[in-house]
Amino acid sequence: MDGSTLSLNDYQDLATKTDRTRRKSGNLSLPILGLFGETGSLLSEVKKKQRDAKAYDSYESGVIEEFGDALWYLAVIAAHANIRFADIASESAGRQHGTLLFINLQPQQTLNLAAPTTEFARTLLKLANSVGNLANSDGEAPSGSDLAGLSEKLKIIFRNLVDAANEAGVILGDAAVHNLQKAQDRWPTDRTPPPLFDLDFPPEEQLPRKLEIEIFERYSGSKQFVYQRCNGVNIGDRLTDNSVVEDFYRFHDAFHYAYAAILGWSPVTRALLKLKRKSKTKVDDGEDGARAIILEEGVAAYVFARAKEHHFFEGRDEIDFNLLKTVRSFVQGFEAEKCPLWLWEEAILKGNMAYRFLRQHRRGRLILDLDKRDMIVQELVP
Repeated sequence: MDGSTLSLNDYQDLATKTDRTRRKSGNLSLPILGLFGETGSLLSEVKKKQRDAKAYDSYESGVIEEFGDALWYLAVIAAHANIRFADIASESAGRQHGTLLFINLQPQQTLNLAAPTTEFARTLLKLANSVGNLANSDGEAPSGSDLAGLSEKLKIIFRNLVDAANEAGVILGDAAVHNLQKAQDRWPTDRTPPPLFDLDFPPEEQLPRKLEIEIFERYSGSKQFVYQRCNGVNIGDRLTDNSVVEDFYRFHDAFHYAYAAILGWSPVTRALLKLKRKSKTKVDDGEDGARAIILEEGVAAYVFARAKEHHFFEGRDEIDFNLLKTVRSFVQGFEAEKCPLWLWEEAILKGNMAYRFLRQHRRGRLILDLDKRDMIVQELVP
């Protein structure tokens, strides 16, 4: 997808395919709250860069992402009110008819993303003020029935957004494309996972497409240990919590098996089953070696800590977006970075589901199906 050929109406149509605000709200309040939030995030990016000019190194990626998110909410608000996106942007582009492309919005086609200036900060405050005017003095969002009044307010917001992008050196078409890619990464219209990472390797180096793992707890003296068995053979070391306070971390390998089943990625599982891809030295060292194993253990520990704060996601079918982005940042530079966020979400939820079962029953059988990208847990008879 190319930002230079993307039209505003096409962008709006694509954005609404990932719109989850309509089904959760009968009016415009939710997407308007989202626009408030993204405008505030833009202001926050500028504040951080001005305060910590040299130390804050996430400004460029952050400001592009926030411009894209603001565009998304603006397009969705217009869609909820049955207003075409190009209609609120035509004045900013100096044209009234024909297909309006993002490239028509800005006078310069090659802008240099720059550190925030005083003028940029002032324009952002104008943008924030125009967004604030969407709500009345009682804090009520406008209704879709007042199309003329709403359209005029959206035009002012859009004009301020374009001015702010020009001063920041952000090409809105690029921000729009980045936003659509992010939305598809998290809420795709096509939930087809990428191919398994070991398809081109010999069968003896592939993760088993069907796998059953028995996990159970035993006492040794006064201590509790967790054992694992596959095909009647014990695998791995016996595990304890390695913690002063009992938190049942000894069952955390359920996370690793979920990564193997859903993502097709788990250096830890490969090590346990002795399935490293030794036919390619770089893959064996880089993707299946000690560093990758330590990395996956770090991901599991981080997910465990976050999940612990939320009852290990019991009763939930979604995970915080920032958690997912942080997890994938862990695996940057490794093959697992190719896994989309929605697939990471499924893997984390499946892992926590199995962990909750094991914690409650102290034993269970995990059944992995890599072809279906699924893992279930069953009772294990003592």
